[in-house]
Amino acid sequence: MKNIIFISPNFPTNYWQFCQELKKNGMNVLGIGDQPYDELSGELKASLNEYYKVGTLEDYDQVYRAVAFFIFKYGRIDWLESNNEYWLERDARLRTDFHITSGFQTEDMPRVKYKSKMKEFYAKAGIPTARYYLVEDLKGCRDFIKKVGYPVVVKPDNGVGASHTYKLTSDQELESFMAEKEADVPYIMEEFVHAEVNSYDAIIDDRGEPLFETGNVTPMSIMDIVNENDNSVYYILRDLPEDTRKAGRDTVKAFGVKSRFVHFEFFRLTQDQKGLGKAGQVVGLEVNMRPCGGFTPDMINFAHSTNVYKIWADMIAFGRSDMPVGEHAYCAFVGRRDGKDFVLSHQEVMEKYAAQMRMVERIPDALSGAMGNQMYVAVFPTKEELDQFYADTLKCR
Repeated sequence: MKNIIFISPNFPTNYWQFCQELKKNGMNVLGIGDQPYDELSGELKASLNEYYKVGTLEDYDQVYRAVAFFIFKYGRIDWLESNNEYWLERDARLRTDFHITSGFQTEDMPRVKYKSKMKEFYAKAGIPTARYYLVEDLKGCRDFIKKVGYPVVVKPDNGVGASHTYKLTSDQELESFMAEKEADVPYIMEEFVHAEVNSYDAIIDDRGEPLFETGNVTPMSIMDIVNENDNSVYYILRDLPEDTRKAGRDTVKAFGVKSRFVHFEFFRLTQDQKGLGKAGQVVGLEVNMRPCGGFTPDMINFAHSTNVYKIWADMIAFGRSDMPVGEHAYCAFVGRRDGKDFVLSHQEVMEKYAAQMRMVERIPDALSGAMGNQMYVAVFPTKEELDQFYADTLKCR
């Protein structure tokens, strides 16, 4: 029996399904988290062979001791994973310290966590990326902006999501950013790209080949959603475009990805842009070596009549999966922001789209900055119906 340690199996709240499928595949599933055992959901409890509570997952020594305990009790650990961007470096350090070779090690982290390092691997794949400058001083920023012009985007070189990401449109905003930015955080400045975000989401086997592929589209900027406290929308594509598929597979090869669920983000240019390409072309944005966040795995299941939790667990246990993929559709996410005067009330949305609705939830506070407060997930066979759903749910008085 293989032993797998799953870090933070209780958050996001849907991740118990990864553990459930691992256990169904005969693996010994060992959870480490900071939530009291009695507060875990019944589904998660049933999906774990044992749970070790730490005071906080932020304290490496506590998590280290938890792993050591499991090794003492169960023997060699075959896998250690969280599928969570926040713990990616922690996972790698634990694997390195305990010689768990099935996954990224500490030495792999720069190329998969630092946005500036990612660019050379995109270049290996033949995929263009935005020009950039690693922020040092005001003069360096101004020299870079002379080359690319305003606006520019600044964000932590090693960051999660869209936190601390800013669009600067003037010298005054640049000076304010330089005066107020966190001194100990390395920032990267990039030329602004006129585009929508398209993703490549895939489960990659131990040979670097995809077992499953799909993608999503984010027509609104996550940066703007966070900074402007706006509603959130994105959708799973019914069919993955061939250029996104090729870019995703080339990126997998360039980064040497094996045995992982990945979420790669690309820009699709909405206008011709010098140095990057023509409207419609795919441009590299960033790689995320984990599933797309929040409830996206469930949305992928709804869009493709499948179970990516099982496909991932099959990959871990057997290196392959025979999980079928069924009828394809668009799966839409809407995250409505509290306090807005929407034309359709919650009840009216539920009545109009009862047949298409698949999930309705309040979004956890930890995710609401990028995702809104009230979530609706619905499935549609056509893009026209998808667009009408967005128009109905987001229209304000």
